[in-house]
Amino acid sequence: MAAALVLVPPAWAFSRHVVTLVHEAGHALAALATGRRLQGIRLHRDTSGLTVSVGRPRGPGMVLTAAAGFLAAPLLGLLLAALAAVGGTRWSLGVAVAVLALVLLWVRNLFGLLVVALCGAGVYALVRWASLPVQEGVAAGAAWFLLLGGLRTTVELWPHRRRSRTRTSDADVLARLTRVPAPLWNLLLVAAAAGALVLATSWLPVLD
Repeated sequence: MAAALVLVPPAWAFSRHVVTLVHEAGHALAALATGRRLQGIRLHRDTSGLTVSVGRPRGPGMVLTAAAGFLAAPLLGLLLAALAAVGGTRWSLGVAVAVLALVLLWVRNLFGLLVVALCGAGVYALVRWASLPVQEGVAAGAAWFLLLGGLRTTVELWPHRRRSRTRTSDADVLARLTRVPAPLWNLLLVAAAAGALVLATSWLPVLD
């Protein structure tokens, strides 16, 4: 089911909003962790998003903030996979609540609020009515979805950069900050997402 949500175009058109939410949460968390002043998060109907923070225009903090978006979904998926493998389903739900709370606190548009509300309703229903085996299955499915979805978005960055002339993608921002070419940054992001997926495959089968 996780693979279908990522690979089937009509399903991906909706499920990608969740990956975007995690992507922007990654930017926001990195900004806060590096001492930047977070101004707001926006989630858009076309599945894009924007996180605005204020601080030094260059330096390690800005690099980490720019890189954290595409790394967020694979790393969160890896964390959920690790928790699922050791029976930490309750912790997985806690992580989901924490991510939603971060975005809810800083979201600045109505569509973003709608996305957070729908995700929050799903988590609440899971906690309130689902049995533990169902929760475990959903937690593992969420891990697979974020790992696969995170990989797909990094791969899709290649054609997006070719089509777009604005050069405002995270890879282009990183290139301007570090003088490392944007294609190399894109390759590094793909490698990180793929590595997280490969590593998680050795953990998730423990749930059988």
